[in-house]
Amino acid sequence: MSQTETSRFHKPANNSTPKDLHQPSEASDAQESHLLLVQDDEGRRIVPLDAEVYSLGRSPNCDIRLFSMFVSNQHATLRRIALDDGSYCYKIMDGNLQGQPSTNGILVNGRKISAYELKDSDHVMFSGSSGVSAKYYRLKPEDKRLKSEDKQSGSQDPFDITLIDPSVLDG
Repeated sequence: MSQTETSRFHKPANNSTPKDLHQPSEASDAQESHLLLVQDDEGRRIVPLDAEVYSLGRSPNCDIRLFSMFVSNQHATLRRIALDDGSYCYKIMDGNLQGQPSTNGILVNGRKISAYELKDSDHVMFSGSSGVSAKYYRLKPEDKRLKSEDKQSGSQDPFDITLIDPSVLDG
């Protein structure tokens, strides 16, 4: 696999656990999925979120690479946060864990932020109008927003779209 292909998969977080992070129980894992739908210069991809901490940026060392010259090497950080109901969500912070902000900042739902607890369907823009963005999804098993209607056809890819040439239908 090339560097570009391997960078599309997150690396497992190290074993250090910040004290305010939540270890999800098996029940909460089975109840929800957390996804980040990333759009950058390389296209669109889905990143499943399950680790405690993710670094996002242009650097090959980032857990989630963002391909754009307008994105900082370490543009943002995602941290898993425990919620009162026993589930969790992710908090996005501008820059790295050492407090160094990115050059061009981040916007969540159109507002510039330094840190923000993400909610389902929040839209994150990296570097303003650079075209690099992500949408956060917190999905329950019964949530059908990202499920394919091709379930009956046996397709394993929920985003698999089969295109049919109209000339084939004209008979």
